[in-house]
Parts: sequence; C-alpha cells; structure tokens
Amino acid sequence: MLEKRQFGMTDHISTRVLFGAAAFYGVTDQDLAFNTLKIVERAGINHIDTAASYGESEARLGPWLKHNRKKVFLATKTEKRTYKEAREGFLRSLDRLCVDSVDLLQLHCLVDLAQWETAMSADGALKALVEFRDQGLTRYIGVTGHGVTTPAMHLKSIGRFPFDSVMLPYNCSMMQNPQYKEDCLKLFNLCKEKNIAVQVIKTLAKGPWQVEEAQRGFTTWYEPLSNQDDINTAVSWALANPQVFLNTPADIDLLPKVLQAAERFRPDIPQEKWDAAAAGLSTTPLFV
Repeated sequence: MLEKRQFGMTDHISTRVLFGAAAFYGVTDQDLAFNTLKIVERAGINHIDTAASYGESEARLGPWLKHNRKKVFLATKTEKRTYKEAREGFLRSLDRLCVDSVDLLQLHCLVDLAQWETAMSADGALKALVEFRDQGLTRYIGVTGHGVTTPAMHLKSIGRFPFDSVMLPYNCSMMQNPQYKEDCLKLFNLCKEKNIAVQVIKTLAKGPWQVEEAQRGFTTWYEPLSNQDDINTAVSWALANPQVFLNTPADIDLLPKVLQAAERFRPDIPQEKWDAAAAGLSTTPLFV
C-alpha cells in the first residue's frame, strides 16, 4: 500500500509516488501505454505528471484519460516563456490529453535567468497560467527545474509568485554538493512554511550515461540504478523525507521495481539510517 499525504495546499490527498509519464516519451503503441497504466492503477497511484515536451506522453495518456479522468490528479507543464506561446501550447496539451482541464500546470525547467525574466514579465508565460487558473482550466500552478541552480531559482520564483508546487532533482549524490544541499534545505523549509508541495525527480540516477544510446538498456536520459536492492535504498532514502512526493523515472521497465520499493518503504526507519545506506550506493552527480 502506497503512503498518501495532502499535496501541499491543494485539496488532493496524493500517493507519495507519482506516475512520471515521461516514461511514455517514445511510446507509440497505445496498448503498451494501457498496460502500463494498469500497473499504475493496481498500485493505487492517483497522481500523474506529464509535460508538453515529453514526446508522445500526452497523446498516450489521452485515450486513457477519456475514461479515467476523475481517478487522478493530473499535472502537465509548459516550457514556453511568453504569454502567447504558453497559451497556445497549453490549449494543444488539453487536446492531446483529451481533457477540459488539468489540476496542476507547471512552468517547466525555469532555471535560466533570462528565461525566468521573460516568463515572469508582464507579457510572460506566468500571465497565461494565471488566466488559465482564473478560467478553471487549471486549479493550481507550479514550477519545475533541473541542475544545481534549481533550488535557488525556485526560491527566487516563490519570492515572486505564490506557486502551489515545486519540482527538483533529489538524490544522495546531489545532496553531497554543499551549495545544492544548502539551497535545498532553504527551499524545503520555505515550502514547509508556506505549505507548498515538493516533487522530486532523478532519485534513481546512478550517473551520466557512459555508453552510446544504442547500448543503453533504459529510456532514462541518465544511467539509472537497476538492481532492486539499490532501488529500494534510493527510494526509501527519498521517502524518508516526509515532505517529498517521488516521480517515477522515465522508463516503463523500471516502474514495477520502483513501486515494489515504495511499497516496502518503512517510515519508522529514521532518515539517518537511510543516509548511511544511500551513501554506499555507487552513484555520481548528474549536475556539477
């Protein structure tokens, strides 16, 4: 049974493991998508995260959402930075998803300062998201990011606008970076104070790929941990922080292993013990 918690200040009681539909990036077989979503349903996951830039993802979710929309909290993202582009892009997302609205719309990968200034400007993407919220096309607004500057940029974003959620990389090797850890802890504290939901990604990252794409066994853009014991440790390390919601990685075959790890998670084991266990994983930082 997956643990559930209230998703920040929203009215949704979310499973702490979210289905990361980036796993559908290159999936063109709708039956394969349906079979994967059956695994999601059996696990009891009630929260799906996708993005307009995730290849085939929105299109693969659409036929399933036609009949199952009320079962899940649905989140998507836009990488567009101007009002006009964000507005047009999100309306395309609604069509691809076969829905009238989403629960959470996020400014995707907002870590570049120049892009941040554009998105936050009077004619920026944020204006479009606020209008969509006012029109009932989304209920909540979030911001996501990748790279070592992400938590610092999220702090800057929250200082400008009352976002409902943030998303950022979170794994043991990243937290060995002193500046990243310091900024993360500041962000987590602020999110706790303001009741902002914290979503984490890249938790299974072993490190950058060291082989050519044709030799890779997974569709993640980084090399993932693949041994079940290692996945158990990485997932438990993340979930030991009661504040976070864990996005499953962008690979269909890893999904059952992550769910198995999450179902085995023991909240009675303190974070310090998982810190020690995770320190033994053979991982290297994705971002420096």
